[in-house]
Amino acid sequence: MSGFITGNLWRHADFMRMWAAQAVSAFGARITREGLPLAAVLTIEASAFELSVLAALAMGPGLVVGLMAGGYVDRSRRRPILIAMDIVRAAVLMTVPFAAWSGLLSMPQLYVVAACVGAASVLFDIADNAYLPSLIRSEDLIEGNAKINTTGSLAEIGGPALSGILFQLLTVPVAIAVNAMTYLVSAGFLATIRKAEAPPPPAEEAASLSDDMKLGLSAIIADPYVRPIFVITLAEAFFGSFLAGLYVLYAIDTLGLTPAMMGITIATGGLGALAGAVLGPMLVERLGVGRTILLAGVGYGAWLAMAVLMVAQFVGDGLAVAGGVVAVSLRQTVLPLNIMGRVGAAFHVGTGSLAVLGALLGGGLAMSLGIRETLFIAAAGLVVAPLWAMLSPLWHQHDMPPSPEQNSRMEMQETGP
Repeated sequence: MSGFITGNLWRHADFMRMWAAQAVSAFGARITREGLPLAAVLTIEASAFELSVLAALAMGPGLVVGLMAGGYVDRSRRRPILIAMDIVRAAVLMTVPFAAWSGLLSMPQLYVVAACVGAASVLFDIADNAYLPSLIRSEDLIEGNAKINTTGSLAEIGGPALSGILFQLLTVPVAIAVNAMTYLVSAGFLATIRKAEAPPPPAEEAASLSDDMKLGLSAIIADPYVRPIFVITLAEAFFGSFLAGLYVLYAIDTLGLTPAMMGITIATGGLGALAGAVLGPMLVERLGVGRTILLAGVGYGAWLAMAVLMVAQFVGDGLAVAGGVVAVSLRQTVLPLNIMGRVGAAFHVGTGSLAVLGALLGGGLAMSLGIRETLFIAAAGLVVAPLWAMLSPLWHQHDMPPSPEQNSRMEMQETGP
């Protein structure tokens, strides 16, 4: 199996262009991920509940966009969608520095920006996951996802650290303006991909949003390997959103970290994620596909329960990425390409709705129980779902299952003359 350092995709020019686009936008996105809550804390003095609302609005569009986007992505070319969403995110983010320079920055504006960027990011992610299997071979998917996650991990190392330094030494507008520009660079790389994208399948009968969602959910539930991954993903969205709304406040107000110290702390998670992206394919060879996904999920939740933030970031993020690389590759392999958008939409609807609920519930629990206690509840919840999934067939699956296209070829060979 090809890993990150070696493999076929180093010679795949179009994948390299796509990878470059992912790398640039991933680096800038880490600046904005920390930038919006930091802007709220440092310039508007937002409360714990306001930060939870901000996190909910950033993740919540997964519900609305997911409901509408799955069938649209499956019935459209994916690359133009990716380019358009990069441009939209750049335009929306640039409103923050303009408002800050004018002295008009407010929480309502940050709420709107978080929601718009979140919505565009969800549509980008759905189209992106559907586009990759059409760009490279199914046997190269783990290598491709490992490479993409590796640069995301490098961005996790450099992005938050740079974000913290920028916010401490310079200003909020500079950091967010830099990120807006990275989305335009990403769009430029995507525009240079030469491989012509196959046209969408012939127009289907008019399908309602509910029909599209039912098709995506049915495909997930019917597959014995994707179904437990779906359950784990829902649990991670619900309990992980506790962390999204409270992490910055916990680090700055409870632990007394400066923005630069917090950025460096988060960057240690990038080091772990980098190790995880490289380690994922190696774990598959040693443990198998199913056990890599599930053991990494249990370890991710367990390490988040630690009070020492740097150790938890390093080990937890590393395990999360190692399992995530394999889980996404498995989903892209076993499900038909022509429903990939609707499957991705179902994932986003489930995670988006639970993320909103979890972020708001996390804010309420933090006010009544305390931030530290709420974070421990989140970590405990993240451990339970992978343990349950160990009872599924996924636990016993060692090799990557064949894709539908490979199954079709084998059937034709068996029935041929």
